[in-house]
Amino acid sequence: MVSDRGEEALNRRLILTPPGSDWSGRTRYAAAMYFYQTGRMSADVLEIYRICSRQDEADPADVLRRHRMGEDWLRTLDGFREEP
Repeated sequence: MVSDRGEEALNRRLILTPPGSDWSGRTRYAAAMYFYQTGRMSADVLEIYRICSRQDEADPADVLRRHRMGEDWLRTLDGFREEP
């Protein structure tokens, strides 16, 4: 069984999966569901991840920026990238 801390770390890594590899969209969406269920992601942002989930080359963060959505989530992602 994965601890809460381990589950958090795993989903942080998964949400940062780079676009382009097979199943990367679905991987990011699975992690997005975790953050949504823990109350850290809005339904609107989750919907972008859902839409992008079948497009492995699409970067949900880029879509959010383009539509000027999810600023809080984008700051959270930046924080994940900065952590060791």
